[in-house]
Amino acid sequence: MTGESTIPADGRAAGYRARRTLPLRTELVRQCKRRRTQVALAFVTALPLILVAAFAIGGGGAESGTADLIELATRGGVNFTVFTLLMSVGFLLIVVVALFFGDSVASEASWSSLRYLLAIPVPRTRLLQQKAIVSATLSVAALVLLVTVALAVGTVAYGAEPLVTPFGDSLGYGDAIGRLTLALTYIAVNLIWVAGLALLLSVLTDAPLGAVGGTVMASILVQILDQITALDHWRDYLPGHFSFAWTRFLAPTIDWHDAVIGSFSALAYGTAFAVAAWIMFARKDVTS
Repeated sequence: MTGESTIPADGRAAGYRARRTLPLRTELVRQCKRRRTQVALAFVTALPLILVAAFAIGGGGAESGTADLIELATRGGVNFTVFTLLMSVGFLLIVVVALFFGDSVASEASWSSLRYLLAIPVPRTRLLQQKAIVSATLSVAALVLLVTVALAVGTVAYGAEPLVTPFGDSLGYGDAIGRLTLALTYIAVNLIWVAGLALLLSVLTDAPLGAVGGTVMASILVQILDQITALDHWRDYLPGHFSFAWTRFLAPTIDWHDAVIGSFSALAYGTAFAVAAWIMFARKDVTS
């Protein structure tokens, strides 16, 4: 006997702390170095520039007296930002969130590195938590980047004019930026159901494309069902039914009804999907 064993009674190596495994900074840096992250962030940055170029090529702004918010896009930086969001909320932002969350676990499985992460050992709950936090960080960064660039580019191109709604209402530039912040917060909350579904599919499949594509297809199906007026009040129970309730923040008097219901719906669906993902991942036989 050379001495007493230093291995703790629970069998863990000395100094092992589960909460220290897979640090957020390490995972965030790792994900930021990936090409898909760089391409996604580059695209949301370039979109406002592409729209400004399209307006310039197409002949400029809208005719006076029009009452369409899209036609008001060139009447100031805030209006341009609102137009950019209108063009992005229904599809682009869904794809971005689905990409970051759907690729999170499935990509590790496709690279056959998931089992090695768990063998470090990183507890499964810890791994899923860290992946979700980093994916949420990148998703929010993409959303904030889109709005910030759109506001900056729009203000430079079209001036710091008041926000004008299709109903003839207007808000000063400073007030409009405050309302855009509220709208941005609501959009982020409303996308939680997309994040939860993408995370669930990422756990269920070893193919990142399947998780991302499945989430996008599900969102398209929901949008199609939402257009069927025969469903009447049943459409209120669809995830994403209130995805455009953020426009209520742009009125002189905010109508909170749809925003509150939409936030609750997104949180409920997102929580259900996330819990299902945690249960499935905890029971999953990881072989890749």
